[in-house]
Amino acid sequence: MSAPVFLADSALLRPGTVVLEGAEGRHAVSVRRLRPGEEVVLTDGAGTGAYGSVTAAEGKDRLEVAVRELVDEPEPRPRITVVQALPKGDRGELAVETMTETGVDAVVPWAASRAVTRWKGERAAKALAKWRNTAREAGKQARRLRFPEVADLASSKDVAGLLRSADFAGVLHEEGSTPLATAELPAEGQIVLVVGPEGGVAPEELELFAEAGATPFRLGPSVLRTSTAGTAAAAVVLARCGRWS
Repeated sequence: MSAPVFLADSALLRPGTVVLEGAEGRHAVSVRRLRPGEEVVLTDGAGTGAYGSVTAAEGKDRLEVAVRELVDEPEPRPRITVVQALPKGDRGELAVETMTETGVDAVVPWAASRAVTRWKGERAAKALAKWRNTAREAGKQARRLRFPEVADLASSKDVAGLLRSADFAGVLHEEGSTPLATAELPAEGQIVLVVGPEGGVAPEELELFAEAGATPFRLGPSVLRTSTAGTAAAAVVLARCGRWS
């Protein structure tokens, strides 16, 4: 079994003895119940990993780790961003969790015109914090050294700008004539995929995104939920662009 991953400040990631305290230390000592001799990985979530073993577990939240090796993971190429329309209920967190585990590099929450859920005021701040916390926890669970970025809430105009600057821009749509599995993908740069809400991408949004250079693609013969489509699409792209090879 691979060593558990814990988030640590980048200043702590160095060879020698490192002390992990606070929430991460508490999780390691009181929840995971790690003991001296067990292997762990500390990361800043931005690509740096410190590999070592536990030398002491004290109190409820103090873990000492003897770091023997530092690793700097390069940024993945191509970079994969999924624009996720706001789903109903807690399906947004589910989408972020599974996309993180799959290997997506960035998630952009999108206020699509047909989305039932709306982020406004205090609710928006809480919902965005939940998405970011989900990405962080899923990143640790997936043993990633580089956690995905969860951007601020985007409008359709914002999404169009992102698509315009992408090296590959696609909108997942059940009426797309081209399967994503046959699309020609770049080996470098930025891949952006758009996932619509439960009610689908509105015609005016499809037109806006097409003007920005995005092509509609279908995944397969079945229609996926908005909370699972991004994960399925990311898996297709990761396998085909060489990042899973």
